[in-house]
Amino acid sequence: MIQWMSQFGAVQQALIATFFTWGVTALGAALVFFFKTINKQVLNGMLGFAAGVMIAASFWSLLAPGIVLAEELGQVAYITAASGFLLGGGFLYLVDKLLPHLHLGLDTSEAEGVKTNWQRSVLLVLAITLHNIPEGLAVGVAFGAVAAGIGTSATLAGAIALAIGIGLQNFPEGAAVSIPLRREGFSRTKAFLYGQASGIVEPIAGVMGAYAVIKIQPILPYALAFAAGAMIYVVVEELIPEAQREVGGSKTDISTIGAMLGFAVMMVLDVALG
Repeated sequence: MIQWMSQFGAVQQALIATFFTWGVTALGAALVFFFKTINKQVLNGMLGFAAGVMIAASFWSLLAPGIVLAEELGQVAYITAASGFLLGGGFLYLVDKLLPHLHLGLDTSEAEGVKTNWQRSVLLVLAITLHNIPEGLAVGVAFGAVAAGIGTSATLAGAIALAIGIGLQNFPEGAAVSIPLRREGFSRTKAFLYGQASGIVEPIAGVMGAYAVIKIQPILPYALAFAAGAMIYVVVEELIPEAQREVGGSKTDISTIGAMLGFAVMMVLDVALG
């Protein structure tokens, strides 16, 4: 895999990797062809797993190498990391306030962002799309960091590990859109199409991230921290609350266990491959 990917440029690598993560989103959305409903405890566990993966990736794949790169570039590493991290969270905060979207299990009247008359299905898809912006950006920045050739902390194996981890946590996100839509009366095909559409932003964000850090190398440590901050914002603002929301008396311990497993899987991937 590493040898095969090495023959492409960074932007192409980012595009291939994010097409993979998008494909896993579609694979998760395809569960709608087999199930009309999903047990809330199972969904909680899957969302918890996704949160754990994103937390681990934010540190092992983004913040840690970003701090090392900042030091090698002669920057004040803690300032670079903190400012990039907070900018990433601030960016997602603005997007969250402006982009109309609806979290799972809520009534349309509780939609966030700018007020709109868009259909409930569109609002649900946009909620998951918010998750995928920082994920695609993180993968693109990781491959761009390898191409930039600054320091030794950014490796192709590490970038591939990040893409695999993001792909794993995209599986439940695809299902989290398509299956509820099916329950609301959508056909299986339409629910699948909506579910996989939530991942289309990842290749776009991935290519933009890779291209930006190649062209403007000094921003690379900031970009890594920015992607980490954006991902942590999504985890704390959306994934964890959704995974902990009780419906019909379901237990929330399963989401905590899922988060622990997700963190461990992503950590192992990054340390073993990166």
